[in-house]
Amino acid sequence: EEEAAMSQSKAAEPQDRGWAWMVLLAAVLLQGLTLGFPSCIGVVFMDLQHEFQASNSETSWFPSIMVAVLYGGGPLCSILVKRFGCRFAVMLGGLLSSVGMVSSSFCKSISQLYLTAGLITGLGSCFSFQAGVTVLGYYFVRWRTLANAIASTGVSLGFTLWPLLSQYLLDEMGWRNTFLIFGGILLNGCVCGAIMRPVQLASGSPLQSPKPAEEPERTAEGAQLSNGASSPHPKQPTRRTACFQMLQTYLAFDIFCQNKGYQIYTIGVTWMMMGFALPHVYLVPYAIRNGVEERRAALLISIIGFINIVIRPLTGLLSGQRVFTGRRIYLFSLAALLYGLSNFICVISAEFSVLIIYCIILSIAMSGIGALTFQVLMDVVEMDRFSSALGLFTILESITLLIGPPLTGLLVDVTNDFHYVFYNSSFFLISAALFMGLSFCTLEKKNKLKEASKVRLDSPSRYQYSEMPTEPQSESQPPPAVVYITSI
Repeated sequence: EEEAAMSQSKAAEPQDRGWAWMVLLAAVLLQGLTLGFPSCIGVVFMDLQHEFQASNSETSWFPSIMVAVLYGGGPLCSILVKRFGCRFAVMLGGLLSSVGMVSSSFCKSISQLYLTAGLITGLGSCFSFQAGVTVLGYYFVRWRTLANAIASTGVSLGFTLWPLLSQYLLDEMGWRNTFLIFGGILLNGCVCGAIMRPVQLASGSPLQSPKPAEEPERTAEGAQLSNGASSPHPKQPTRRTACFQMLQTYLAFDIFCQNKGYQIYTIGVTWMMMGFALPHVYLVPYAIRNGVEERRAALLISIIGFINIVIRPLTGLLSGQRVFTGRRIYLFSLAALLYGLSNFICVISAEFSVLIIYCIILSIAMSGIGALTFQVLMDVVEMDRFSSALGLFTILESITLLIGPPLTGLLVDVTNDFHYVFYNSSFFLISAALFMGLSFCTLEKKNKLKEASKVRLDSPSRYQYSEMPTEPQSESQPPPAVVYITSI
């Protein structure tokens, strides 16, 4: 018994202490290397355009593909983590990201960049980022919320440092050598993955590397699927069941059809993402086109990242207050509305001082959106189905992230007017904010009316006779069920 207790305490030792903080540091670096990396694309945008004689629409396809794969590859990353563990997924992601950028330095056409920098680097960033976030859940229990908040500052650090480094390297050695160095930097994702060693259970089995055949809480259907040879009827119905179970696990269409809150939020965020990435892709080219020096133009993205470092944790703390419980969707809608309205500042003037004011306001709004996106999703979906709801959410989000910048670039090519970038962004952000805010307000009122009508039907009217029970009513009756407006 003493040996079992000692082994159990030894197994729990990495959690919330010791090596867990090294893993947290690795997660901070990973988020800077993955989510922060696309912020430098606007800096090299003009050089790539001149090199390949490409239009705005053609050039914007490769950052769009990169970001879309980064968000949309979540279900594939989940399968990889379940099969091989978080450490393997992070290291594989670092290797893919590096190979993608090194290959990009040898590209001879813009279409080749779609495959190398877009697909390969985007997929590698997806594996590293999502597996790196997952491993924090194993290393932290008591301080899990704090750990996720600290890890998210890596995104802001990436937004601050990547554009400055990109502009320096671009001035010194051109875009091809810059991409080559980017490949070496992204290879550090493998180092971060090596730090994330598996947490051991008391029995000695890795906590984060469960094999599908070794899962203790497997359903009867799952057992039949994994041991088809021993089942009496393993034919076609079992295969259909396997496909259906996989869709239910990674793409929660049933939640989308039944949960009105999730439906509204998913549609609203998917529509919003059509315009969300536009300023990050086109702000630097817009500033350079209007006479701002290249170094100062790159500084604009860094300003957004620096302010995010301060504002994002404060937004997370504010939204965590009890007064905002159940009302975070309205804070999210307000942040999206501010994001959309701030774009009109760029339309008014393209002077550097005005663009700084724009970046400050945009960064505040962006911090609110970044800090609240997953918190609101947790509010509208039960936690036991959160992972599957997140899979569908990120895939739909990635589709609009993919097509938004190229379509806007096509509009800029036709009109030769960069103002349409900010008009489009404002339209999608403002309309999405109004849709989500008004829809949730209507949904809340409708649920209150339903609750009120249910209470009136359940309670007898004073003008009606009612039979009184002959025996005293039990005092230990269960309390009435709580009805959540977001789970209809």
